[in-house]
Amino acid sequence: MYQISNQYLEVSIAAKGAELQSIYNKHTKLEYMWGGDPAFWSKKSPVLFPIVGGLKNNTYYFNKQAYSLNRHGFARDSMFEVTQQSANSITFSIASNEETRKIYPFDFHFSIIYTLQNEELIVTYAVNNTGNHELFFSVGAHPAFKVPLTEGTTFTDYYLLFNTPENIGRWPLSAEGLIEKKTIPVLQNEQELPLTKALFFSDALVFKQLRSNTISIVSHQHKHGVSITFDGFPYMGIWSAKHADFVCIEPWCGIADSVDTTQQLSDKEGILQLQPQANFQVSWKGRFF
Repeated sequence: MYQISNQYLEVSIAAKGAELQSIYNKHTKLEYMWGGDPAFWSKKSPVLFPIVGGLKNNTYYFNKQAYSLNRHGFARDSMFEVTQQSANSITFSIASNEETRKIYPFDFHFSIIYTLQNEELIVTYAVNNTGNHELFFSVGAHPAFKVPLTEGTTFTDYYLLFNTPENIGRWPLSAEGLIEKKTIPVLQNEQELPLTKALFFSDALVFKQLRSNTISIVSHQHKHGVSITFDGFPYMGIWSAKHADFVCIEPWCGIADSVDTTQQLSDKEGILQLQPQANFQVSWKGRFF
């Protein structure tokens, strides 16, 4: 386990998956991360790479060959190496190898940089195409935050606050985890979405092209909460396991296959393309108060 800290926050990250384990605010004396109870969901903040969401039949095609990738890709189960560290910042990295090329035929270097800045944690994903051919990939976040956050409150005391009024529907997921063709209305020129356990009984809320760039988990019962700012991420997932005491706010550069997918990686909605030797970088940040 690795730690970074400053005068406000202490953050712990595991080498496996470069996965956030704890975000503790020294001033509020609160832990903000979900505890990972395996009765509901044992993970806390998996990193999604080189795909986001699921593939139809866990299969995609590239250059007329079939490849198999599980939901959200392999980074979340990979052992990362710490390539740089200071008191308030740490970089975890993995690179393509013989095993990854069997399921993902690209050369890459992928880094996750965690940096503390006052009460904020900045999380940066950096992808480098180390090969001689175009790189196709997606990347995304999946952090789970405690709800309820404080003692004496319940799940339904909290709500999601969008920083801009939204008039938007969710893209429902099929039983196979594929994006359906029509949206279901969620917000009608509103900024607040009350949290209930039933909200997630039919899987994640999936949004495309939100007007907002910040979503907060807050309560009218107290002044504490979490704000996630996600400039540069065109997709958003919000999810909780059934009856669990957490909510994931998931900025995505990429999305699950649609029900009418061709399964061709180069045609996949939201797939990013990176030229040989080129670099890609995107960051989200969390404020914990």
